[in-house]
Amino acid sequence: MKTLKQKGASASSLIAFVLIVGVLYLLYHNFSGGQFGGSPQQPAKPRLVEPRGDLSSTEKSVIELFNTSKASVAYIFTESVQGQLFFRRVSEGAGSGFIWDDKGHIVTNAHVVRGANKIRVQLDDSDPLPARLVGIAPSYDLAVVQLLDKPKSALRPIPVGTSHDLQVGQSVFAIGNPFGLSKTLTSGIVSALGRTLPVDNGREIPNVIQTDAAINPGNSGGPLLDSAGRLIGVNTAILSGSGSSAGVGFAIPVDLVNKVVPQLIERGALPRPGIGIAVADESLAMRLGVRGVAVMGVEPGSPAEKAGLVPFDLQNGRLGDIIIAVNRHPVANSGQLSSELEKAGVGATVKLLVIHGDETREVEIQVVDLDG
Repeated sequence: MKTLKQKGASASSLIAFVLIVGVLYLLYHNFSGGQFGGSPQQPAKPRLVEPRGDLSSTEKSVIELFNTSKASVAYIFTESVQGQLFFRRVSEGAGSGFIWDDKGHIVTNAHVVRGANKIRVQLDDSDPLPARLVGIAPSYDLAVVQLLDKPKSALRPIPVGTSHDLQVGQSVFAIGNPFGLSKTLTSGIVSALGRTLPVDNGREIPNVIQTDAAINPGNSGGPLLDSAGRLIGVNTAILSGSGSSAGVGFAIPVDLVNKVVPQLIERGALPRPGIGIAVADESLAMRLGVRGVAVMGVEPGSPAEKAGLVPFDLQNGRLGDIIIAVNRHPVANSGQLSSELEKAGVGATVKLLVIHGDETREVEIQVVDLDG
């Protein structure tokens, strides 16, 4: 009996071992792609590629526009140092720009380079090159920097177009450095024309172009191009609750850029047209109940004094003059007054419509350069 029991246990162990091996084989065969009672599956192969044919004429033209224009676009990197010694803080910024001429002048936004201690410019085929600030016009959010080192290849100034003849609906293209992603092309249309864009000093940039081409942080200062690859604007701002593109971008019109940039290169700043008055800020004007530009001071020897403008004297309760129009264009604040004087230009004679108490009169006055 003892011997028989040992033989039976051995047989049972052998059967169990065979069953385990069989189960393991079946599991392996199943998970490795085999099939019960059939041949193994064929290995997976890539799908056949469908021929697409030629690119459309529109695609070809956009590709050509980008390849032609990208060498004229610049990518701008800035460093600003604040504080002193152990409390110094270095902040970095990035923006876009474009080559203006073969002397290394690069146009960008004023807010891209304002306050920067170090400016570097990267062109299409170069490492970042050092640059210096040549001129800045905060009233138009425009600035010019110049390369300090000569790039390896010849500079390719961007072709300049016009903005006065733009039409809503025509195609536009933006090339820039959004979020630090250089050589980024976006496209859209002219969404609206004749917009005004407020700037930090209370003035407004006139005739701004509105576009739905995607413009994001880092696009500032880059070119807005028409379908011929010509510069029609400088991308400068977006209207967005999130700070990213919402399809409402704004560009400074090239007709204005083409007037401002040569003066920045030549003088470093723009003439500051004026008539020699100090005006009430908006809060004081509201307290006075004034709709227009209240004259609060007149500079001795200025055109305003020669024309007989009278300032308010709040201490003695004496009324002054309120300017309500320039050359028959209404002005409601100092920004609009400055815009009208700039439109007329230094040396021009303008007609002011002035209210003093219950009287209204017209005054002829010469526009001068307040910084000249």
